[in-house]
Amino acid sequence: MAGKNFYGILGVKKDASDKEIKQAYRRLARKYHPDVNPGDKSAEATFKEINAAYEVLSDKKNRRKYDKYGDKWQYADQFEQAAQQQSQYRQYSPGGGASYHFGGDIGGLDSIFEELFGGARTRGFHRRAQPRRGQDLESPIEVTLEEAYSGTSRTISLQMEEPCSACKGGGMIQNLPCSACRGAGVVANIKRLEVKIPAGVATGSRVRIAGKGQPGYSGGTSGDLYLKIRVRPHPKFERHGDNLHVNVPVPLATAVLGGEVQVPTPRGKLALKIPPETQNGRAFRLTGQGMPHPGKSARGDLLAKVNVVLPTKLSDEEKELFRQLSEIRPA
Repeated sequence: MAGKNFYGILGVKKDASDKEIKQAYRRLARKYHPDVNPGDKSAEATFKEINAAYEVLSDKKNRRKYDKYGDKWQYADQFEQAAQQQSQYRQYSPGGGASYHFGGDIGGLDSIFEELFGGARTRGFHRRAQPRRGQDLESPIEVTLEEAYSGTSRTISLQMEEPCSACKGGGMIQNLPCSACRGAGVVANIKRLEVKIPAGVATGSRVRIAGKGQPGYSGGTSGDLYLKIRVRPHPKFERHGDNLHVNVPVPLATAVLGGEVQVPTPRGKLALKIPPETQNGRAFRLTGQGMPHPGKSARGDLLAKVNVVLPTKLSDEEKELFRQLSEIRPA
């Protein structure tokens, strides 16, 4: 990504707010995502650039480094350490011996970069990058209520950084920055990953998948992947925590005389006995027929609400019976 303008890639100004950067990234990511542009290498390359730019600009610390050092932002810590060491080692030893400063004057980022990685002129002051944990990743996942009820899996595409094969992730080859990864030790790649979503997830849940985030640097541990869950609204069931609510149509005669009706659940139908003279709107609790709680064997309940269905298209005989009933039981 050397020489790339991250702000230009996202189409925002340098003083753009975090919200503007996030909105620009989401708009472009949707447009150039490989799943939307299958087989389009140009779109895939653009998608990689968009993710690389957002990874830097969405992180306040990395964004400050980029604003100061440009495409060499990854070496910001080394630049600052080198500047401090130069100041320290330019001083002569108390005995009047030779100077221990880095060779040559440090006239800017390029000279510092050269002295950091030149090796031969540093007289033993070559510094190796410290192990650093990889960044966490987040991926939105949408599931149906049935999938949330039973658990499911998804195959997702992620913009990943993987150890550079040329330098084995070290960033250096013979004391020089690796040309393949430009000294970063990692290269960008699209990775497809199958993830498991446990039963009981709800909208807003975050499922942690340890070690599936960005790889670490210089031997550091990988970050984690977080799945941000959204459960689609269901046409029949309404969810409140681990409980489910459902309306059950009950014929008028069954509500009056009692009987049996079928109650839908996410895994099939159950028989429910309706006692005589059941009023419209009454709710019956079916224990343990609701949503599972993640990591626990307990489940919520299913509340079946009676919705008495009045008969229509009555025959003359039926109408006469209702008239007789109204005389027997006047309002």
